Amino acid sequence: MEEALELARQAASLGEVPVGAVAVKDGVVIGRGYNRREIDADPLSHAEMTALAQAAKALKAWRLTGVTLYVTLEPCAMCAGAIVQSRVDRVVFGAIDPKAGAAGSLYNLLQDARHNHRVDVVSGVLQEACSAALKEFFQGLRAGKDS
Repeated sequence: MEEALELARQAASLGEVPVGAVAVKDGVVIGRGYNRREIDADPLSHAEMTALAQAAKALKAWRLTGVTLYVTLEPCAMCAGAIVQSRVDRVVFGAIDPKAGAAGSLYNLLQDARHNHRVDVVSGVLQEACSAALKEFFQGLRAGKDS
């Protein structure tokens, strides 16, 4: 999670919402990502999507069984869908997202019994640090608009 938090800080330094993600299999990092929606002008450029794509390339497979995805913010519906479709085993996230979270707060797509695959979820890991990164970023945006 520390590495995901560092990636989130990189995103913030580029003016992106500070979310970072790291995909790990057998103790080895096989995918990394941070938000790049503004830089790429791409609504799909979420941290999780990049980490999943890199993991798939590293494994040369779309099925990411045995993979744990660490992410600083609870995945949204798009990312949760990709996580389920890619058969990730476990998601570990820091801050909850009460407005868009799809891993237990607003929705729970990762563990919906109607899906053919369910993902183990661990929440609240480094929650304070992950939340603080987001709060600082948005406070900075608001301060910039006030001047």
